[in-house]
Amino acid sequence: MEAIAKLNNVPTSPRKMRLIADLIRGMGVDLALNTLKFDSKVGSKRLEKLLLSAISNWQEKNKDQKIEDADLFIKEIFVNGGKMIKRLRPAPQGRAHRIRKRSNHVTIVLDSLNKQNNKDGAKN
Repeated sequence: MEAIAKLNNVPTSPRKMRLIADLIRGMGVDLALNTLKFDSKVGSKRLEKLLLSAISNWQEKNKDQKIEDADLFIKEIFVNGGKMIKRLRPAPQGRAHRIRKRSNHVTIVLDSLNKQNNKDGAKN
């Protein structure tokens, strides 16, 4: 069973957030949480909170299962560009330079390695 968590309009550039997302892609949840906790980049705190939210969403969907038995891992994580705030900054000789303040949207999909048996007894 999959669980999804989304974080919209994060005020960091998508490029910076993708660097952190690439670190934890495909990792187990425990290892990913430890990696994010001790990473010095600014976006790692936001991704750690988002990952905890995805774990909570998984728990809500699968109330009869334990997290320890499920072997959760990050199936997908992707960062898309969000809104861009445009500002002007004074430049020499009466000109203006455009400043683009970027934002991003992050989506995490968790899945478990241990699939539950169907009613027929076949595995997913």
